[in-house]
Parts: sequence; C-alpha cells; structure tokens
Amino acid sequence: MRRLGDLEAEIMDRLWTWNRPATVRDIVDDINKTRPVAYTTVMTVTNILYSKGWLLRGKQGRAWLYTPVRSREAYSAALMGDGLEESKDRRAALVHFVENMSDEEQAALRKALRNVGRQDKANP
Repeated sequence: MRRLGDLEAEIMDRLWTWNRPATVRDIVDDINKTRPVAYTTVMTVTNILYSKGWLLRGKQGRAWLYTPVRSREAYSAALMGDGLEESKDRRAALVHFVENMSDEEQAALRKALRNVGRQDKANP
C-alpha cells in the first residue's frame, strides 16, 4: 500500500475525524481555516482518492458526498504490514517494534493476540 500524499492525507484525516459523509466544499472550507487551497485542487484529489478505492461517493443534490472505505486504523495497519514486508527478518522487526511500545500498548497487543487466538479456535 502506498502512503497517502500530503493533501490526500489531509482530506482523509478530516473524513476520518468527522466520521460522516462530506462534500468537497466542506473539506475545502475546513482546510482554508489553516492554509489556502483551491476548490478545484481538493476536488481533483478527492476524485483521485475515489478512483483509487479510498472513498465511496453518493449524490446529494448536485454535490457528491464522500465517505472513507477504510478506517484510519485499517490504513495504519496496512502501513505497518508494508513495513514488515520490507524486512528480511520479520520476527526481528516485530521484536524491535514491540520493544519500542509503551507498557499500555504492549498490554493492548497481548489482548488483541488473545482475541485473535480465540477467534481462530472458534472458526476452525
């Protein structure tokens, strides 16, 4: 999975944060609170995200409403998976990754692994 470009990430961040469908106008107006960006630029990049399969869209009047296909967490997990694939020693990479986690993150990882193990046993 390719990492999102700067404007792609800005657009997706807003849609993930809002957790609701939004128009290009909604996105442009919000970005323009911190920096200038042209409506046509955001429209083009939003259409590219749709074409790449990152967004769903549906008509509301004359405007398109955009909704993310994947969650922010699913995107992050895919990036972590890509990072592991870059290593010749996945196990060593995982060890280094876990060593840099906080105690709270390690506990969450242990819980997730237990839950995945239970699901595997329930669905042989």
